[in-house]
Amino acid sequence: MRFWRWAALGAMIMSAGSVAQLRQPAASLAPPTGAPAASAATVPATGTAGLASLDKISVDSWLDGYLPYALRTADIPGAVVVVVKDGQILTARGFGYADLAKRTPVDPDRTLFRPGSVSKLSIWTAVMQQVEQGKVDLDKDVNTYLDFKIPARDGQPVTMRQLMTHTGGFEETGKSIIFYDPAHIQSLGDYLKGSMPKRIFAPGTTPAYSNWGTALAGYIVQRTSGEKLEDYLDAHVFAPIGMKNTSFRQPLPANLAGQMAVGYPRLGEPSPGFEYLGPWPAGSQSASGTDMGRFMIAQLDNGRGLLQPATAQMMHASPIDKVNPLSLVPPLNRMELGFFETNVNGREVIGHLGDTEAFHTSLHLFMKDRVGLYASFNSPGKAGAVQNLRTQLFMDFADRYFPDVSPLAGRVDARTSADHVRMMAGVWEASRRWQTSYFSMLNLLGQFKIEVGPKGELVVPGLLGPNGRPREWVEIAPFLWRDRNGHDRLAAKVVDGQVVRWSMDFFSPFEVMDRVPSGRSSAWILPALYGSLLVMLLTVIAWPVGWWNRRRFKAELALSGTPLRTARASKVMALATLLVMAGWGTAVALILKSPSYLTGSLDPFLWLLQIAGIIVFVGTALVTGWNLWTAFKDGSRWTRKLWAVLLFLAALLMLYVAHTFGLMALTVQY
Repeated sequence: MRFWRWAALGAMIMSAGSVAQLRQPAASLAPPTGAPAASAATVPATGTAGLASLDKISVDSWLDGYLPYALRTADIPGAVVVVVKDGQILTARGFGYADLAKRTPVDPDRTLFRPGSVSKLSIWTAVMQQVEQGKVDLDKDVNTYLDFKIPARDGQPVTMRQLMTHTGGFEETGKSIIFYDPAHIQSLGDYLKGSMPKRIFAPGTTPAYSNWGTALAGYIVQRTSGEKLEDYLDAHVFAPIGMKNTSFRQPLPANLAGQMAVGYPRLGEPSPGFEYLGPWPAGSQSASGTDMGRFMIAQLDNGRGLLQPATAQMMHASPIDKVNPLSLVPPLNRMELGFFETNVNGREVIGHLGDTEAFHTSLHLFMKDRVGLYASFNSPGKAGAVQNLRTQLFMDFADRYFPDVSPLAGRVDARTSADHVRMMAGVWEASRRWQTSYFSMLNLLGQFKIEVGPKGELVVPGLLGPNGRPREWVEIAPFLWRDRNGHDRLAAKVVDGQVVRWSMDFFSPFEVMDRVPSGRSSAWILPALYGSLLVMLLTVIAWPVGWWNRRRFKAELALSGTPLRTARASKVMALATLLVMAGWGTAVALILKSPSYLTGSLDPFLWLLQIAGIIVFVGTALVTGWNLWTAFKDGSRWTRKLWAVLLFLAALLMLYVAHTFGLMALTVQY
């Protein structure tokens, strides 16, 4: 799916799936007319069935009416779009600017964009070459190929097939994911050995998208081939099909550096520069539009120049059996070997998406139609508009040239559907998540809720349509819903009469939603957490307020001796708790501001927060418990007893949250 979801981190916190809007005058963008690539072949129309004939004139006319306005309104400086058909580049177009300050237009032949996780397809192609040569076995323990060991989970190892389908069971990783200072670059082996994530799922059971897993696969290619991975990709993936303007190297080689488009991760701010990636095989590719066209052509032509036809077929449409299930949430889209299905309008489509901080990309291959669509953008745009834009570009392209002529699917009766929705209701969390470190707090803030609508309909407030409103779901088969106004389907997995998992076509191949255990549910934890923070804040505020009132009215303290000491100690610990939580808030704010803070620069602060957290959270529970005991022992007024109870419960809740969500994990690996 996506290489890195900085927008999604914000979405977790906001539960709305959008990036904070930073305005930039729209007039500063004013993209020039899309420029066709000089090398793009003009392919005559062949009468492809559909509302429009799929030829260069038609596609260029459609893009000219679609993208310039979309880029302006979304505040995106530039884009490249390539369409291939029947073994040729049908059209390659540049829109807007590769460099906004210099007004350099996007050249689809030369301008390099960063396709993010679409880069993974080059790595997976290299893996399949090694499989073809007998150097890698898809179902063998990957430890066979490594110079370090990945621990078993439930007695089972990780296989290459599981890496390619994101079912190795790894939790999310974020450290050194993206940065701008080349001084932080590590060798691939050192990065992998120093950032190994925990395995939180049994292998082969749960899709959980993993950049670390892809980087591991790249390292295996390096070891089995005996070549540096960058050299291997140049010689065996790019050169055979003429991809002369493509590289995984960081920084770019001198002959390509001047062709790199400028990325704009935040509107109205200067570009922070070239993005360096820690797990670089997962997304460090830089490529021109026409080079990506050549890559699509090779894949559509049964791997021509890269793989034997049988190997390409295995990669694109792996057989359905116990090792390769139809889908982990049938009948939704599934993972192939590296590619994932993006089927639309009854067509067999495979592809990939990719995101860095600045660049956002999609690639889709209509396999039986021998048509490919590639689009890349150099900014997330206004309020993360690029996410909807790239999705709708693909959907609208499919509707225009490959319309769905089949009748609308069936409908489940209203009473049965309402029963099914009630079974779905509750709180859910994504399988792609942090679970053993303090980043798991983001999961708490980003859990999905499913609600029953006023007419018994399915409502998922966190899944908005392109119009910014909750999608209208219609149940078309038992536990299978379709967006009334779009193509997406949502399906649930039912075990023993209980809904245990659900997903959507858009992300089902690499991520599912599982029901949140009650002990981690935001439904009660967040209100209790906010209430606890309020109790502590009022406790701290009451301290100076009480002092001022006693001074003003010359009143005596109502407490003395041990009760006075415990009350004061409770206030001190409440203040310490608030300061630690404020520290965590500061850390999160810095991380959301820039991924550069994930290179280790915050490690001393994170260690301080965790050590202080153990002292403060445990200490506050003990001190407030002592205060509660003295309040009841010394015969205090009922108001002091009540507040002592509330303060003690607040301290226990804070300790529970800190323990459950890793605020005392004592690690700087995440």
